[in-house]
Amino acid sequence: MKRGSPAPAVLVLLCATCGAPRRQSEQQPVATSLPDTPAGRQCAAWLAAFNRGGREDYGAFLRQWFPSRADHLDEELEFRHMTGGFHLRLVEDSAPTRLVVLVQERASDAFARLTVEVEAAEPHVLEELDLRVIPRPPRFALPHLGERQLLAALRARLDEEVAAGRFSGAVLLARDGRIVFAKAYGLADRERRVTNTVSTRFRIGSMNKMFTATAILQLVQAGKVALDQPVGTYLPDYPNQEVAAKVTIRHLLTHTGGTGDIFGPEFEARRLELRTLEDYVRLYGSRRPEFAPGSRWAYSNYGFILLGLIVARVSGEDYYQYVRDHIYLPAGMASSGSAPEATPVTRRSIGYTRSGGRDRWRPNGDTLPYRGTSAGGGYSTVEDLLRFATALERHTLLDAEHTALLTSGKVDTPGGGRYGFGFSEATINGTRCFGHGGGAPGMNGDLRICPDTGYVITVLANIDPIAAGRVSDFIANRLPPPPRPRAAP
Repeated sequence: MKRGSPAPAVLVLLCATCGAPRRQSEQQPVATSLPDTPAGRQCAAWLAAFNRGGREDYGAFLRQWFPSRADHLDEELEFRHMTGGFHLRLVEDSAPTRLVVLVQERASDAFARLTVEVEAAEPHVLEELDLRVIPRPPRFALPHLGERQLLAALRARLDEEVAAGRFSGAVLLARDGRIVFAKAYGLADRERRVTNTVSTRFRIGSMNKMFTATAILQLVQAGKVALDQPVGTYLPDYPNQEVAAKVTIRHLLTHTGGTGDIFGPEFEARRLELRTLEDYVRLYGSRRPEFAPGSRWAYSNYGFILLGLIVARVSGEDYYQYVRDHIYLPAGMASSGSAPEATPVTRRSIGYTRSGGRDRWRPNGDTLPYRGTSAGGGYSTVEDLLRFATALERHTLLDAEHTALLTSGKVDTPGGGRYGFGFSEATINGTRCFGHGGGAPGMNGDLRICPDTGYVITVLANIDPIAAGRVSDFIANRLPPPPRPRAAP
């Protein structure tokens, strides 16, 4: 589930694809300098103040040059902690009062496009600072590493991330089903000093969508669900007739149905009252589509709530029971589930968050729903996620045709890559990978299956995003390259 305190309005960095920092020897030299224009000078001043990260220093800068953000200093400083600041990489466009540059996070491989606009009149106060994540430009491609080099770099990187307070969780890397790296860091329970292990259960947020989509494709393979049939075919009592008649299963799977989100004031007011998938429909089911179904992509947790309800209606089983019997058990995933949060679950870590501009970690219990849903919020382990990946690749859960249909990209997404059916697909430094991430206050996870190389990456964290995502990116960006295809005789 994509949820949590919004990123600062002036720093809209979508960190779903953020990665981890390069070692010093890998750092590309800064390729350019900022122009001597009002926009260029203000950009340089902001970068310097933001990168220093001092509360008094940066607060004074905001009050003088960007007063609309001065009241959000805690959020800005948390964003600084998360990114480590930024390196300037390239000037793309320059005018006296507007500047567009590429920057890279100091604490990750992630690139972003920074747009700076200032007032035309002196003293040229800032009007806009906008950051948007972009795919890593080819000119800044990272070198592939051999497996031994990669593991050494990963160990060093994780030690740095833990020391900086940016990672607590478990990391697993496998090749052709054989685990080549598995290690856990940090504490599962800070009060009782319980350490994380590779068998610790972590909340996985939106990664549940992979299981929901797999369940739907199992029903498609069995001839019980058709991708281009509308919602009303399977939910004939659905409240909004426009959704029932125009939004198809394919739209829901690809986030193109316009069905909207579940988070916001209504959710916060009823967070613990929403106990079943039907409860969500009672709350949100009267809404019309936000746009013409199929016309564009917009991430929709509610769409996957509907898919879970369709799984239950078509199969005649409770959604949670269906996933347990048809996905977890065949794959050997004995440590995964979505038990209610009030139910004691052995080895389930406590999530810790600093969201909302707080400067200390606190348990995330007051942000959690009653239980995980078909849109996200369950729990798993890095070992179980490897078992899920193996079951997909060996066609234990679906035949080859429907596995390919499930995991191949269908729709372009804003941060690069393509969204399939509950799976994202992207080419990362020349390597095709598919999987899904998840994040909310106090939880973050990522699974990447890279079939051409045989590697599976799974990272889970019990702290805020992008703790797991940056580690996953660090690995994916440096994987040994796919083998070259053999020349035809």
